[in-house]
Amino acid sequence: MNELIVKGGLVIDTEPSPTVLGRVDVLISGGRIAALGPDLPHSPEAEVIDATGRIVLPGFVDTHRHTWQAGIRMVLPDGTLPGYLSRVLGELAPAHAPEDIHTAQLAGALECLDAGITTVVDWSHIQFTPGHTDAALTALEESGVRAVFGYAYGGDGGPAGMTAEARRVREHVAASPAPLTMALAAFGPEIAGEEQALAEWRLARDLDLPVTVHMGAMPGLTFLDKNGLLDVPTMYVHPNHFTDEGARLIADTGGSASLTPAIEAAMDLGHPATGRLRAAGVPSGLGADTVTAGPGDMFSLMRAAYLLERSRPTAGAPFTARDALHMATLEGARTAGLADVTGSLRPGKHADLILLRADTPAMATAHDPIAAVVLSADTSTVDTVLVGGRIRKRDGRLVDHDLPALLTRLSETAHRVTAPA
Repeated sequence: MNELIVKGGLVIDTEPSPTVLGRVDVLISGGRIAALGPDLPHSPEAEVIDATGRIVLPGFVDTHRHTWQAGIRMVLPDGTLPGYLSRVLGELAPAHAPEDIHTAQLAGALECLDAGITTVVDWSHIQFTPGHTDAALTALEESGVRAVFGYAYGGDGGPAGMTAEARRVREHVAASPAPLTMALAAFGPEIAGEEQALAEWRLARDLDLPVTVHMGAMPGLTFLDKNGLLDVPTMYVHPNHFTDEGARLIADTGGSASLTPAIEAAMDLGHPATGRLRAAGVPSGLGADTVTAGPGDMFSLMRAAYLLERSRPTAGAPFTARDALHMATLEGARTAGLADVTGSLRPGKHADLILLRADTPAMATAHDPIAAVVLSADTSTVDTVLVGGRIRKRDGRLVDHDLPALLTRLSETAHRVTAPA
């Protein structure tokens, strides 16, 4: 149906900052937000979503997630970064065949939608063969989630192989009818060394792609600056050890930051630099990173960011619940390069929104709805999810997917990839 209206809900918008609009309607036409207001007129054929007892707000944006790891959830509780590199990337990743990637990637994308995450930046470092890549892309397309596919070349063809495959993936993404865009997921100077980093950033520039990279210390940033590569839009993941001068340089060159507070705290990657980066003007989003050792929902991430930032003395204003929600929505969309597409309820944007139940014991009588979303809600409150105006979850259940069959396949994948050799 071309027109849809969400009626009777308590609406929170996030542009320019999180604000409770009150009980207004959200009119959707052609997959985009057409209007917000009380008692909006609509066509008799419009589908009506009754949002009574619900909080309506933009869908969450996860700015850093290894989506393919859904089949190895909690394989490394209480783990460390060296343990992750050894067990997950060294042992378990190579055990995944393309069919395992399709199953796990689809399950991971549906996990996002089920939890109200309508957009995910998928940092996909499982591209051992074109078959693995195609499996990951197909799963994202089938899921219905809005995704930025962060392509990290994992083949053995060197720079020429990386270039050929990245061009092929770019053509696939450009032709896809799904809400799919692409970034180059670079291993960068801190992981792969300077020669590979030069090839990655130059390729991103040639293909007009943004970069997303695990990088958080000054030597890497200095290297990019020295080689004239900071003009390439870059998202820095785990940017916890940049100096204040480095943070300002990122802001001045149009960069952004992805904080994964749960994993950064759990794996001792450094205290998330949330407040310091945002104070420097760096758009900063939240990410789940890996479900091998941490939570995969935005409610947990908002709370982790909120509590960790408020736990340390700050020279300026304290981090607030509104700040956390902004990072999870519009600021996350800016971080992902999608601020004109999603992250708020501004008319003209794609209709990515969620309805949260406010009629539960944990949510009822909340005096501050924004604080309730950040500090009281959880995945069980996610009632309805729309991406581009299409309903992906209704009345607490995902639609258009045979979830029991998928979870059976996921269990088989999990057993196969973790079985002793």
